[in-house]
Amino acid sequence: MARGVEWEFDPTLDRIQDLLHLLGEPQRACPVILVAGTNGKSSVSRMIDALLTERGLRVGRFTSPHLSELRERIAIDGEPLSEERFAEVYADLEPYLQLIDGKHPVRLSFFETLTAMAYAAFADAPVDVAVVEIGMGGTWDATNVVDPAVSVITPIGLDHTDYLGDTIEDIAHEKAGIIKPGTVAVIAQQQPAAAEVLLRRAAETGAPVVREGMEFGVLQRDLALGGQRLHLRGVHGDYEEVFLPLFGAHQAANAAVALVAVETFASGAPTNAVLDPGEVTRGRVSSDYAAPEGGEGRLDPELVRDGFARVSSPGRMEVVRTGPTVILDAAHNPAGMAATAQTLSESFDFTRLVGVVAVSADKDVAGILAELEPVLTEVVATRNSSSRAMPVDELAALAAEIFGPERVHRAGRLDDAFERAVALADEAGEYGGSGVVITGSVVTAGDARVLLKVK
Repeated sequence: MARGVEWEFDPTLDRIQDLLHLLGEPQRACPVILVAGTNGKSSVSRMIDALLTERGLRVGRFTSPHLSELRERIAIDGEPLSEERFAEVYADLEPYLQLIDGKHPVRLSFFETLTAMAYAAFADAPVDVAVVEIGMGGTWDATNVVDPAVSVITPIGLDHTDYLGDTIEDIAHEKAGIIKPGTVAVIAQQQPAAAEVLLRRAAETGAPVVREGMEFGVLQRDLALGGQRLHLRGVHGDYEEVFLPLFGAHQAANAAVALVAVETFASGAPTNAVLDPGEVTRGRVSSDYAAPEGGEGRLDPELVRDGFARVSSPGRMEVVRTGPTVILDAAHNPAGMAATAQTLSESFDFTRLVGVVAVSADKDVAGILAELEPVLTEVVATRNSSSRAMPVDELAALAAEIFGPERVHRAGRLDDAFERAVALADEAGEYGGSGVVITGSVVTAGDARVLLKVK
């Protein structure tokens, strides 16, 4: 952690490449599925991991940031590295870190070090395939030192604008850097401006493309107890009666993206690859596209059902208590919070919902609060454990402008905020009709998991 804050952005891969070269190029020890985007990366990565594991493969998964413990980021066989193994991997790297630090004017960062640890751990295991989530951006992210078998790009929105640019086009250009010759690009539904940039990059590199809403997508979704039941269309066939134990249309879309990433990985190439950068579409699966049945990319439907049925995504619309219902969600930008608000309205029948909100000061806090306002009865402004957290009084004042002062409360600590929110939710006196959602940041969700002792 002494190597600097994670969110610092330095547009170079020189240090991480030099380190990995000294380590024997562990990032090339197995095929890699690389996942970039603004929202949904961790959920998609976990879904891909689950499907690959169900196919009998040994999977390494690298995600960020963590919720409660740093070790969560590096997982093998679905489990974080043990404390002992995590320390061993770092100890193995430490002499090499010092060598690279002495070679460059800027020493290796926290995230570069952790990325090297992940690739080294995967090579040592060894794993059959690694699912690697980009930390921030794409082109200059430390993870982007591989030639991925599949490059996945989840929906792109405005986030990290101080580092990636303040337009959708700028951010899409940065994330498009993971699309390379020899890879297959699996692209979730995008705003047209982002789609243009991504398709142009694919055309320039000769990478085949499959797009949600054209070659694949969600054909049907129905609410079900504890989640939703899906009919998914992949590029190699349809998959019906798929139960996903996660809430929200955005998670159904994430499932479709993960499914196609595994299909294309299994087959080595997609069918009906699209290379025209001028063709930008949005919406449901194209009515003139019919997925072929069979072929080497076709997954066993029962395998798909079993894989999705065991998926979890901690801190993403995670129900951790009942009476009142308590939900944790890591949404931290307006687009993510819009999906959260929609899911709260669709999947739960609250008569009274109180929000506990702690947000990083460098985010679009007004935009986040505006998305929450229609679904919350009241809000408790607080802060999380991050040094970047917006001060409580400042957050409460901003919330009062959006919610009205009578709907806003404040608490200096998350535990006090939670107790206040539960008391406010219980004022309704209606068993099962009240709830609390704790949201605004990955750190907020992680702190709440620790506070509430969620396993």
